[in-house]
Amino acid sequence: MKKRMVLPVCICLLFSGCIGKRADGLPDPDSAGDRKNLIVAGLSQVGSESDWRLANTRSYRETFTEENGYYLLFEDAQQKQENQVKAIRNFILEEVDYIILDAIAETGWDEVLAEAKEAKIPVILSDRSVQAEDEGLYVSWIGSDFKEEGRKAGKWLADYLKKKGREAEQIQIVTLLGTLDSTAQLGRSEGFSEILAQQENWTMLEEKSGEFVQAKAKEVMEYFLETYPDMDVVVCQNDNMAFGAIEAMKESGRSYGKYGDIIVISFDATKAALEAVKRGEINVDFECNPNLGPLVDETIKRLEAGEEVEKIQYVEETYYD
Repeated sequence: MKKRMVLPVCICLLFSGCIGKRADGLPDPDSAGDRKNLIVAGLSQVGSESDWRLANTRSYRETFTEENGYYLLFEDAQQKQENQVKAIRNFILEEVDYIILDAIAETGWDEVLAEAKEAKIPVILSDRSVQAEDEGLYVSWIGSDFKEEGRKAGKWLADYLKKKGREAEQIQIVTLLGTLDSTAQLGRSEGFSEILAQQENWTMLEEKSGEFVQAKAKEVMEYFLETYPDMDVVVCQNDNMAFGAIEAMKESGRSYGKYGDIIVISFDATKAALEAVKRGEINVDFECNPNLGPLVDETIKRLEAGEEVEKIQYVEETYYD
């Protein structure tokens, strides 16, 4: 930990994690702890748009505690990149030891990350990555192999259709995309498209963003059902969008899942979604591990010890059907 001048309390009020703001119902980090002997970490989180995101935030708040040697400054960007840029600049003013960024989109970070580098504050990317001209602007990216998740989904679908004796049928697919240009959306789309390109009888009818949000996904799925009544598969790039798609299918009277006409593929494998898999409402769910806090903690402790860390670190994941 580097020595720092403690700034006035008014600066601290900028941070929701610093003074007990709890709109999401998660445990607060310490609101008035002594920072002097702790590692100060600033976390810029995307938002609280999904069950996965809430679990991810909980992982950080349960890991980055005073007992574990941390003082956490937490900022919820509410799905706005400009809020994340502002948060990073405030973290720099606060002279934090580390910045943890879960980037809303992959582009638009060079300037503010260069400011962090100039201030000699290491940046760790979590969950979502960034496209930077200088990869030295961050020390490590920790998260899921989203492209491989997409590939696994495509391979699962091919195997499933073969088992059902449908490998020669014309298969019509729609996709509920996540937040456009996010790492998860780009990776899952690219990975699934690789397998799609190998299947002559698969057609992607349309891909449309549900923004990782249940209500928006329901609206998009209603449009898909009206526009493409003969669809065979809906790929939902997170569980909350799968829930929205299921709502729309229920209300339209369409059959889906294990015992229906429309195959439902989802990502994240949250607890509620795995219950839906058991009920047969979701055919398969590909895990996206939200528990990144411990791996980021381990990375910071290694940096504190003067050790090198890997530039890309993937968490282990599986799938459930």
